[in-house]
Amino acid sequence: MSPIGVTFACGRLLALAIGVAAAGAAVAQSTAPAAASAPKAAAKTPARPAAAKPFRPIIEARAVELLKAASDRLAAAKSMSFGAIASYGYPSRLGPPIVYTVRYEVVMQRPDKLEVVIPGDGPPSEFVIDGREMVAFDPAANLVAVAPAPATLEAALKQAYQAASIYFPFTDLLLPDPYAAISDGAILAYVVGPSAVVGGTKTEMVVWASNDVFMQLWIGADDQLPRRIRAIFRNDPRGLRHDLELSNWQLDGALAAETFGTAKAKAGQPMAFAAPGPKRPLPGRKAAAPEPAAKAP
Repeated sequence: MSPIGVTFACGRLLALAIGVAAAGAAVAQSTAPAAASAPKAAAKTPARPAAAKPFRPIIEARAVELLKAASDRLAAAKSMSFGAIASYGYPSRLGPPIVYTVRYEVVMQRPDKLEVVIPGDGPPSEFVIDGREMVAFDPAANLVAVAPAPATLEAALKQAYQAASIYFPFTDLLLPDPYAAISDGAILAYVVGPSAVVGGTKTEMVVWASNDVFMQLWIGADDQLPRRIRAIFRNDPRGLRHDLELSNWQLDGALAAETFGTAKAKAGQPMAFAAPGPKRPLPGRKAAAPEPAAKAP
């Protein structure tokens, strides 16, 4: 679920001590009745700033406890369904960002099944992994792309991104260990406090940051389920915000046999299982350098 020009600042992280040394001037007076010669000022010692203390990550135990509890709850579920609304900014012609939203309806069953329906804003689409194949379907254009699926959901999601740039903002929540994915490289974690606004339920607000991403998470106080995730990526020069709201959680519910069916989608016009344009990097990740062009013999 990792922008240049964005600085993660927290009062408890900022500590800078600068010492200034000054030498007093010695004044010598002459006993002669004539005008005293001007005293020579003592040499001044240049001021030297104190050596900066090495940075130490600040990880509060309570923040770790809350994030691990959410991870354990998701990892233990054999199946789950939820709704997600992702909001992200994109610069307008005048500069200030316009917020776009995408809604997702998600059903997952371990170890190898997933259905993601995207009804809009924008053109609707569907993505299904049925344990054997990955199917991406555009119902408006009646286009379908099919590829073999690896044995696990984690491997299938990775392959879908590598082959066709298919990525979902909640991918980390579907992995076998969400905590390991989210907490990688953490340098800051603390609890902001309780909230009763997000998702109409009681939550605990947690700040979690690495050198790649600064996140604020709202985690259910009673059910340990994530309700909202807000992120800013260090490699984004504009510092745009990404917001993910999660709702309608159902864990280990009964799923109909046809939940992950792909017959209707596979009846569409086939197309290659590949990205339609240049591969885009994940949020917060730098694009890979292009391969050097082959020299003419």
